Amino acid sequence: MKKLSFNLLVDGVPYMVKAEPFAFNSEQRYNVSFNGSETYIFAWDEDTLRYAPIGDIAVDLPMALQQEIASRLYEVTPSRE
Repeated sequence: MKKLSFNLLVDGVPYMVKAEPFAFNSEQRYNVSFNGSETYIFAWDEDTLRYAPIGDIAVDLPMALQQEIASRLYEVTPSRE
């Protein structure tokens, strides 16, 4: 899978998102940045059944933006079965 780029408009704020997939312990994860931000790692979360940011910096991301990015990542990720 190759790098992804997409535009989002969340709460009236435009975001240019870049996501680069990588494998970690046979799991698909993404390095995600937007508008020149630092990189966030998004991994599949079994509790919420969506991609979610992990690590200490994840608390900096607005929930609405997290959900929009997660939705896009889910759409482009090959089946989880």
